[in-house]
Amino acid sequence: MPKFLNTSATTYYLEELIKGARERLILISPFLKLNDRIRELLEDKNRMKIDIRIVYGKSELHPDEINWLKNLDFVRTSFCKNLHAKCYMNEEACIITSLNLYEFSQVNNNEMGIYLSREEDGQVFRDAYDEAQRLIRVSDEVRIALEKVPQKAGAVDEVEPSGDEAEAGAAGFEKLTTAKLATRVGITTAEAFERLVTHGLLELKGTHHYLTEKGKEAGGSFHRGGRGFYFLWPEALVI
Repeated sequence: MPKFLNTSATTYYLEELIKGARERLILISPFLKLNDRIRELLEDKNRMKIDIRIVYGKSELHPDEINWLKNLDFVRTSFCKNLHAKCYMNEEACIITSLNLYEFSQVNNNEMGIYLSREEDGQVFRDAYDEAQRLIRVSDEVRIALEKVPQKAGAVDEVEPSGDEAEAGAAGFEKLTTAKLATRVGITTAEAFERLVTHGLLELKGTHHYLTEKGKEAGGSFHRGGRGFYFLWPEALVI
């Protein structure tokens, strides 16, 4: 069942949540300002090629922090207007709290939070994940130089991930790569792409596929891996 967290417990569980991420990490906080410990943990997750999404409503980064983030290939940032939620989650746990990511909040404020486990609090965890995904969908993804990414930035030929990346797609939140989705349906990967385009989940321009708004609403997502780029889809997606 959910655990209540006070200030010190929230800080502890947040650090453990980041350290425990094996496939993906979602950090939603109004202020994009990170203390040294959080930066150290994110650097480690980046080395492990963990998919990291940071959603924020206001940036207070200094130039050196912007340069630091620019060097993290697996961290993507999104700006969400009127964001006030604070939610941090990996593939197995979630914290909903009053705690911001910046250091002042962790040192000086009195905070509260709730810790959710995917295993023990399945439906609530899923509801929190779905809302986090909605916030990601309605946010504007920005480059680390804080320039807005064009809507069609997902244009690439998919390269099927290997090893841990493929397992992350399958195990993280019941997501499958396009090739594994095709295998489940009993068709070729090329046929799967054709059907995804036919259903409006992908858009083909030239030789490149783009994730559409309909595809995002259906739970599709675009990812950057060690070998290239790929899409992930809900296991139950009907094509």
